[in-house]
Amino acid sequence: MAISDLEFPVGVVARSHSDSQQLAQALAENVAGALRDAIDSHGQATLVVSGGRSPIAFFQALSQQPLSWAKVLVSLADERWVPTSHEDSNEALVRRHLLQGPAAAAQLLGLYQSAATLEQAAQLAEQALRDLPTIDVLILGMGTDGHTASLFPDSPNLDEALSDECPRRCLPMLAPSVPHQRLTLTLPLLKAARLPLLAIEGQGKLEVLEQALQQDNHKNMPISAFLRAPLEIYWCP
Repeated sequence: MAISDLEFPVGVVARSHSDSQQLAQALAENVAGALRDAIDSHGQATLVVSGGRSPIAFFQALSQQPLSWAKVLVSLADERWVPTSHEDSNEALVRRHLLQGPAAAAQLLGLYQSAATLEQAAQLAEQALRDLPTIDVLILGMGTDGHTASLFPDSPNLDEALSDECPRRCLPMLAPSVPHQRLTLTLPLLKAARLPLLAIEGQGKLEVLEQALQQDNHKNMPISAFLRAPLEIYWCP
């Protein structure tokens, strides 16, 4: 199966690439162009990225793109509630692989907060996110269970996080895998992104995407809440 075999809503663009390196380079060039346009339009650009291992090649390619990095604010779609020195920290991943070379001049707004409880950490992150402008470019990933960011099926706060009326920008979430405790941006903030992009690799993820396209209940596969225009999907086998 190829991504061209799937039926997408009107306005959703799907792009196929031969391998992960080609995908990373094409995605980096598109993102850099969109960030330049944002800077030209309103003097700054906001980029929100996802963590995990998949984006590393993309981060490295993007970090070398020529643009006014000092005018770029980078933040995260979600974070594991671990110190930024921890190997599972998304913020640490971004610092190691994206904020290097020319991109070291960008600003970073992290989500991790040291607190007594996960809810208190989420409240502190909420305060920090008050200064986050409208997202110009959003990079999403997708898990084999259909989660995106840290919007996991069956997580206790999922109903609130996926509500179009959710008043919060950040909520505590529980993942089925270790580490369980997460922080995630919520649906209204993520859906307001001017250019949302989804990057996935492999036949397995393509089959998950096919299932998500058929979902009426976003709680079953939260990525389904984002499968609408103006989304652009990048895939490679």
